[in-house]
Amino acid sequence: MPASIGEARAEVYWTAFQALSRNDRKAVLARFAREPEFREDLLDLMLLEKRRSEPVRPLRSYLVRRQKARSA
Repeated sequence: MPASIGEARAEVYWTAFQALSRNDRKAVLARFAREPEFREDLLDLMLLEKRRSEPVRPLRSYLVRRQKARSA
């Protein structure tokens, strides 16, 4: 069960998308691909998903290390 209204809405759209014919799905994807903002969002999501299993570190720790590297 979706955890939020947004996720529930996404599930409805996904179900509708899957019900389209192959040609209609291609047309929808082509339309999305023409939108620069959507492409950027999709690339961001793909990168986040790819790196999800990487270890994390606090932002403050990263900034301190970065500052030290620039000072050296």
